[in-house]
Amino acid sequence: MIRTYAALAAGFIIALLGGLAFLVVSGRGEEDPFASCRSTNIAGGAGQIGGPFSLVDGQGETVTEKTVLTKPSLVYFGYTFCPDVCPFDMVRNAEAVDLLEEKGKDVTPIFITVDPERDTPEVVGEWSSAMHPRAIGLTGTQEQIHAATQAYKVYSHVPEHAAGDESYLVDHSTFTYLMLPGYGFVDLIRRDQTPEQVAETAACFIDHM
Repeated sequence: MIRTYAALAAGFIIALLGGLAFLVVSGRGEEDPFASCRSTNIAGGAGQIGGPFSLVDGQGETVTEKTVLTKPSLVYFGYTFCPDVCPFDMVRNAEAVDLLEEKGKDVTPIFITVDPERDTPEVVGEWSSAMHPRAIGLTGTQEQIHAATQAYKVYSHVPEHAAGDESYLVDHSTFTYLMLPGYGFVDLIRRDQTPEQVAETAACFIDHM
């Protein structure tokens, strides 16, 4: 059933982001330096996604986008109790990071929970480290997570009957966000892309920085 939820969530985000014509120029009229690398159409341009956030890392320290997104990063929103989709996507991202490292490109895999009730700093820290030794896991209060998901146009929904049920599933979108220092969000990675395809896309953007 979680696969159905993920498909519905992905459709929601695609409709939200891709319903208008893609703009290859910024609001200042500048040519998009990454036009040849992009794989998605985003309504209003890439600047519509991303922004400031304040979250908590696996050590319980408060971090912001300025302290976390210091290198090219693959940012994924999910939850650690996810039975299959989230682990699969994070492992795919971790494999892409290793492929990029072989090409001399240092990329950070980042996991942001949409389920802060269960995903404490310790939980996201251990789970992320199991995915990749350099992975960063982030959580926060409900308000902090809501602000981050709103900024990144992430769809997520915790069922109303979740209280008292530790096995509940969370509906959420399944995109990975490619982030570059100095640029912010630049492209969406779909979950049907292979590690090799993710690495190729990320390398193109990094080479055009």
